Amino acid sequence: MERLVMNLVKKKLVNSVIKRLLIILLLPLAFIGCTDKKMQKFESEKFLFGTYIKITVYDKDEKLAKKGMEEAFNEIERLDNKFNSKIKTSIIGKLNSDPAIPVELDDEGLILFSKVREVYELSDKKYDITIGPLLKAWGFGEVGEISIPSKECLAQILTEIDFDKVKIEGNQMYMESPVNEIDTGSFLKGYAVARAKKVMEEIGITSAFITTISSIDVINTKPENKPWRIGVQNPENPEDLLGIVELNDEGMGVSGDYQTYVEINGKKYHHILDKTTGFPVRDKKLVMVICEDAFLADLYSTAFFTMPVEKVMKYAENNKKMKVLIVDKDMNILKTKNLNLFKK
Repeated sequence: MERLVMNLVKKKLVNSVIKRLLIILLLPLAFIGCTDKKMQKFESEKFLFGTYIKITVYDKDEKLAKKGMEEAFNEIERLDNKFNSKIKTSIIGKLNSDPAIPVELDDEGLILFSKVREVYELSDKKYDITIGPLLKAWGFGEVGEISIPSKECLAQILTEIDFDKVKIEGNQMYMESPVNEIDTGSFLKGYAVARAKKVMEEIGITSAFITTISSIDVINTKPENKPWRIGVQNPENPEDLLGIVELNDEGMGVSGDYQTYVEINGKKYHHILDKTTGFPVRDKKLVMVICEDAFLADLYSTAFFTMPVEKVMKYAENNKKMKVLIVDKDMNILKTKNLNLFKK
């Protein structure tokens, strides 16, 4: 009887040890099974700023990825409503409705327009966001039959374009006559995309791509440290590509004569206008800028389109954080030394 009891005790001890060993062995497997999720691709698209904005996120956490995209779109929508000159209830919409009555800018607005003024000065005042009346004269945003503006019409309108008459005193902004309109189209989308990137980074997204076609910003690289690859369109045939560029935690802006234009008597006239002549800039077909973020890239790509090629390239070559590609009127390609343009 005593021997039987001892055998039962031994058996229980052995079983207990085996169970503990199994638990110890299975715990790492359970841990791996819970955490070793595969990187997934998530995409979302929304119509804002008069165009479709698309966001792509790579993450293991679906909930985090969707939250990141949602917050990014909320930020873009906030800026659209706050500053877009085409929205009458925005700060700039209100200013345009009565230019002499000041509007109040917060810190964000002050920083935004301070950078716009800096690039305005860099361009020798050729990049000018009071260009709105001239865009309207050419029929951009207008409905109905359009024609080439007369010399008399252009002469009058050109007196209304002068960013020097946009005054900021303290946090108050207003315009002096005859300047009567600010157009945010050349920089605000880029700023919104750059801000969307910041919002996603703060949430914890580590790999993402945001695009409005002409303005792009990316967070780091794709999975496995693969760069984001973007095709550069041929301005004479946008269905074709001049080549491929790679982005890694950078922003990209593109301005081209093929993007937005009006057609008059069978001839195309694009929307990047020379404030000294009143006509579209004719010495370039495309300017692409890659730099710290989409806001700066958007600003610089438009400003560079209005500037002499030689000055642009000199400035860009002296800025190590900037990569520039220009296609001139004869389809010659000029680029900074630090830019790699890969074959299609």
